[in-house]
Amino acid sequence: MKKNNNINKKNPLLFFINKGSEPLFSPKNRKLLSDPLDDDNPITVQVLGICSALAITVQLKPAIVMSISVVAVMAASNVIISILRNLIPNRIRIIVQLVVVASMVILVDQILKAFVYDVSKELSVFIGLIITNCIIMGRLEAFALGNNVWRSFLDGIGNALGYAWILIAVAFFRELFGSGNLLGIQVIPDFIYEMGYVNNGLMLLSPMALIVVGIIIWIQRSRNRKLIEEN
Repeated sequence: MKKNNNINKKNPLLFFINKGSEPLFSPKNRKLLSDPLDDDNPITVQVLGICSALAITVQLKPAIVMSISVVAVMAASNVIISILRNLIPNRIRIIVQLVVVASMVILVDQILKAFVYDVSKELSVFIGLIITNCIIMGRLEAFALGNNVWRSFLDGIGNALGYAWILIAVAFFRELFGSGNLLGIQVIPDFIYEMGYVNNGLMLLSPMALIVVGIIIWIQRSRNRKLIEEN
């Protein structure tokens, strides 16, 4: 026992990362990154965070900025809650989680206003709504409160990336077919329009975001049959 204490004193990171001999990127830890991208995606499998997928995916740029913001907030919040997990009284844990997430969102919001003010204005209230994003609160409650810092960090990154790629994919198709642009740059050549092609204005409406998400869910389940729920 004394030998272990001496090791932790010499290497304090062991307390935060691994108390045992498990490698940092063991198969178990890698699953924390890979599962949310497909088998346990927060949007297409858990059906969480749908609101932002509908609201800010008209264009690719705000979807990318929102995705980066969620990755930063979720990773930082998971780490902080994991560090404090043994100090947070059970009866106020939700309040503490909200305070941590709100602090991270305020920090991200100020950074966006400083460096990408136009996008910050476009996202407006949706950045603030990250505070109540059920994906973030769910991972804090279900994972960060019961796991070490390293695993909580990987879980936060994995779930945020799972959320992010859906947002970016939906925004890609909506902007491309809705306005013929990507990142505000016209990508459909003029001769295509001269041949009679017309942008589909329906793609710019919120219901189309839900339809695109539904198509992604259908493709995902047709490829991965174990995600289909049995009646």
